[in-house]
Amino acid sequence: MDKTTLENLVKECGVTLYDTELVTENDHKIYRIYITSEEPVTLDKCTEVTKIISPILDLEPPVSGEYFLEVSSPGIDRQLKNIDHFKHSIGDLVKIKLSDGSKLKAKILGVEDNTVTLYDKGTKEEKKIPFSEITKAKTYFEW
Repeated sequence: MDKTTLENLVKECGVTLYDTELVTENDHKIYRIYITSEEPVTLDKCTEVTKIISPILDLEPPVSGEYFLEVSSPGIDRQLKNIDHFKHSIGDLVKIKLSDGSKLKAKILGVEDNTVTLYDKGTKEEKKIPFSEITKAKTYFEW
């Protein structure tokens, strides 16, 4: 199943496709579908999406061989892999690794074009960083 078809299917359930991943855990392949919504993602919503997607994946498997399907929210600590992830995470705290190897903890203030505006918690300064310089990013929750 292509990404556009998957996006449209989850949209019919009133949620948005956040990301997908294929992982192997304990010798089992797991195809994970992460969904988001303006409302909190509930177990009932994950079940609804699973019931719609599962029969289609039986016809068009995402991977050869046996696998398990998981549908869930990306959670509080979620990876930010594309510019849209940053747009939907404005106001969130994030740990970022840059292409020069440096790391920082910051708050996402905004996103314009392909530039992310952050408040660097270490230097206490606002920074504008091109998305192309971000090699890894993950939100985190501070207690």
